[in-house]
Parts: sequence; structure tokens; C-alpha cells
Amino acid sequence: MKKLTLSFTLVALLVSTNLFAQRTTDIEGSKDYPTISRFQGAVIEFYKETKWGSYKLPVSDKGTIDWEKPMALDGKVTRIQYTVSKDNNSEFVMHNYKAGFAKSGYEIMISIANEELGVSDRPHTWNDKYYESGGYYNGLNNVKFGMGKGFPNWKDNHSFIVARGHEDGKDIYAIIYTLVDDNYTLITQDVIEVEAVETGLVSVDNISSDITMKGHIAIYGIHFETGKSTLKTESAGALTTIADYINQHPDKKFYIVGHTDNTGDFSANMTLSEDRAKSVMTELTAKFSVNIGQLKAYGVSSLVPVFSNTTDEGKAKNRRVEIVEQ
Repeated sequence: MKKLTLSFTLVALLVSTNLFAQRTTDIEGSKDYPTISRFQGAVIEFYKETKWGSYKLPVSDKGTIDWEKPMALDGKVTRIQYTVSKDNNSEFVMHNYKAGFAKSGYEIMISIANEELGVSDRPHTWNDKYYESGGYYNGLNNVKFGMGKGFPNWKDNHSFIVARGHEDGKDIYAIIYTLVDDNYTLITQDVIEVEAVETGLVSVDNISSDITMKGHIAIYGIHFETGKSTLKTESAGALTTIADYINQHPDKKFYIVGHTDNTGDFSANMTLSEDRAKSVMTELTAKFSVNIGQLKAYGVSSLVPVFSNTTDEGKAKNRRVEIVEQ
């Protein structure tokens, strides 16, 4: 994945006064996340890498805040806190990150600011809900990944953006929370690296082995836009491998089978799973020279789970495309 570059439409001015609490240099041992550029003029105030942890992300598949059923993202967590001049309000920071993410091929899961976060969800309330543990709001405990600068009370200039990308067999979640304090703008950036499910299966040898031994194989390297059958560009590697295998076996025929988890309406998921299978078949025949006579596409919704749908991890493994020998 190419490095995310933030495009600016105005200059971020550094203010040098006794009241301005921003550092002039990064703290020792800190660094930017490799594929995400910092906001222009920002300095690092806090940096911590956690090799493995469970991060709670309160964002639904519909792109809304969901405190009751947060996503559980297990993997490496890198938290960086930047400060920059308060000339940069939260919406401006969000706008630049959003543009940078989109340019780099990330999917924007949510981007909201100020009153859209809710009247009560000002920085101190957001801190209690998102970062702290337990308490009145039954917080998500994301503070366990460290915190340098705390959040002020009764401010209302803040924003929240979440983007998802894919790199080297990992799903990358980037979470940017920005608030404007009296003397600086604080940007808290969390990056979670989640190992893509069963990525090791996507090879010609492993497809051949599973087809021979089990008659089918689950492919987890095929990605779709949320709630749609539109293939994402990062699916190209898995599709190339599948095409290579099928083209090496012109005497065999296969079913392309779409699977979903049990979230949402069963009938709608049945249609979605079939549409996704058809999208894969179309891509294989149109772009990878696979003989359409070797393929048929079907969808089975959530009828054939491989793990329990009671956890986010189980649902992730149930959302898949399978290649089944006819």
C-alpha cells in the first residue's frame, strides 16, 4: 500500500507562546506509522506500540456509532498523539485525513464531527465512553493502549474518522480522533493491524491440496464493499491465484459459492451471497481468461457457518467465498 499523503488547502501555522503547549520536536523513540503521513506541522507528544491486544471499535457495518456492539479488532495496536496549532479545527483535520485515505485506497468507514457526534459526546464524555473502562458509561477500555495528553472538559470542536485498508496480508484500521483545546489541536491516531483470516490458504498449492482432500476451499483474500457485491482492488491477488489453479485444470468444473454471517435479513443475505459469487465468476472469466463453462455461481447466505456467529471473529470467518469442485 502506498503511503497516505495528506493534501492541505491552507497552511498550518505554529504558534510559539508560553500558553501553547505543543512540543517543538517529537518525543524520543517515536515515529509516524509507515503508511500514514502526519498532519502538516504536527509533532508527536505520545507514542506506544502494543504487540497484541483487543481493540473495541464502536462502528457498525452501516457506518454509524454503535456503543452496544463494538467490533473487536485483535492485533498490533500503535497509538500516536500529535499536537498542532489550534488554527486547524477538527473538521479541517478530518477533511485532510479523509482525502488522504481515499487517495491511498482506504475505505472510509465513518467520518463525523461536532454535533454529529451527539450533544453529550463532547471530549470528556467521549473519553469516558471510548477510552476509559467501566464507570457510568461502561467504557470500552481503549485507554489500555496508553495515553499521553488527556482530553479537556466541555469542548465541542472534535471529529472522528475511521478508515480500513489492506496490506501484506493484514487488514489495517486507522482511527483518528481530533479535538481542539484552548492552546492546541490534539490528534489521537490509533492503527490496528489485524491478520487477514486464513491468508495462508491463498496459493495454488493449497487450493490444489484442499480441493483434492476436501473437495472445496474457503478463500478469505476476496474483499467486497460493505453490503455490496462490488469487488475491491485488493482482491486481485487472490483472484489471480484462483484463476491460475482453474486454468491449470481445464478438465474440472467448479462452483463459486458466496457465504455471509447471520447479520441482517436472511433473504437479503441470500441475494447478496449469490451476487458476490457471480461477481467473482464474472471477474475470473472477463479479466483472467477462465473458461465460463467451468464455473457456476451460487449463494447460501448464513446456512453453512464454519464458526459461531456469536463473536466478531466467528462472523469474519463465516464471510467468505468458497471454490467447490463439481
